[in-house]
Amino acid sequence: MNTFSLKVIACDKVFFDGRCVQVVLPLHDGLKAIQAHHENMVFPVEVGELRILEEDGNTILGVTGTGFAQMINNRATVIVDTCEYPEEIDLRRAQEAKERAEEQLRQKQSIEEYHRSKASLARAMARLKAGSKDIPLGY
Repeated sequence: MNTFSLKVIACDKVFFDGRCVQVVLPLHDGLKAIQAHHENMVFPVEVGELRILEEDGNTILGVTGTGFAQMINNRATVIVDTCEYPEEIDLRRAQEAKERAEEQLRQKQSIEEYHRSKASLARAMARLKAGSKDIPLGY
């Protein structure tokens, strides 16, 4: 089975460092699956679910913040501001963050505050989605 080296780095920890068969990343226009021998490229990562398929068939799920990923010479590096396992998510706190962001969006804001509120809402929604359901292990 073809594998490649993957390192997922968040600002507070290394989320994953090893070999894998595939990684699926959230981008602004949908999901991007990367497999071994993918062309060299760099692309932005958005808030959403990250899925890593290991050599043994195990799937690792994470909720990622914004950042970027690069694939060079069969080695992928993903650098994001946050990356959490679903079991690390505090659903009550995520629900409160969602409600706060929705309230802020209802108020008159500057463009900068609007974008900050939209980003907060996206993070809260991704956390709630990943933390509140059983994620199927297949693709």
